[in-house]
Amino acid sequence: MLALGKLLELTLAGHEPAAKIQLTPEGTRLRWLAEGALEVTPPAASDNGQDLLLSAGIHGNETAPIELLDRLLHSIARNELQPRARILFIFGNPAAMRGGERYVEQDINRLFNGQHDQHSGPEALRACELEHLAAAFFSQAQRTHLHYDLHTAIRGSKIEQFALYPFQQGRPRSQHQLARLNAAGIEAVLLHNKSSVTFSAYTYTQLGAEAFTLELGKARPFGQNELVNLDRLEEHLHALIEGREPEHATDDLGKLKLFAVAREVIKHTDAFTLHLPADVENFSELPVGYLLAEDLSDTRWVVDEPGTRIIFPNPKVKNGLRAGILVVPAEDVQLA
Repeated sequence: MLALGKLLELTLAGHEPAAKIQLTPEGTRLRWLAEGALEVTPPAASDNGQDLLLSAGIHGNETAPIELLDRLLHSIARNELQPRARILFIFGNPAAMRGGERYVEQDINRLFNGQHDQHSGPEALRACELEHLAAAFFSQAQRTHLHYDLHTAIRGSKIEQFALYPFQQGRPRSQHQLARLNAAGIEAVLLHNKSSVTFSAYTYTQLGAEAFTLELGKARPFGQNELVNLDRLEEHLHALIEGREPEHATDDLGKLKLFAVAREVIKHTDAFTLHLPADVENFSELPVGYLLAEDLSDTRWVVDEPGTRIIFPNPKVKNGLRAGILVVPAEDVQLA
């Protein structure tokens, strides 16, 4: 196997490879760009015009998707998986990965779309670097650009595998991309209704890519992901990489559930209280009239939307950040 295929080992060890470029027997080029970043380019005669950015480890303790990307890279480096797409593999927060922590000082996934300029520290610098890597990768015109940012969640979920679709004013969502997610085993998609500061929101709004944050189960340490079944997603990624997606039924959404953001719950002060069990799962339903949270100045969040569910409840976030999202079934979704 080519040494550059061991990107995860290099990243966890903090080593820079001596050889920055290697070729497979079929002529696929592997090029090391920066710590945790590897570009894969197929031979010109095989290139199908797809640019695919696959990122994981934006949160260092979300290991199942990191291991998935590692398996894909090993297969490419062994010449078992022969790409027809250009691919940029990114392990987002190497320092946090090495420490087995979500982040070192700040959540990188809150530092994109201009936010890193307002902060200092290693995560702010890394967010800036990741933006530059993504912008350079997606700079070629007349190609299709797709970004999957792979995560696992802090807690369990009633809907285990779901996606978050960024928002851009006047830009319809892609039915074809939603159908792809359905085929990959994604059960639900949350449609954001305002701009965000995540990595996928940056590539979607600033670089024009189709981009999604994929939540793929519960976060566990390396080697303990037997309960996270990524078989359908892994097969989907193999098909994208090899350019062999079936043409039939590609726009069938099947049983894919679409949700819209009803409200965000923002923690303003240290007095913030979230009235939910510590082990509450994502997509748990909340009854109308339920007192969800309280803060100073008589601030209260009461559920008033029928069919409301909660995702990403986290009362431990820093003041000013989101402590949860209330979502409802989406209606009248504009698809293209």
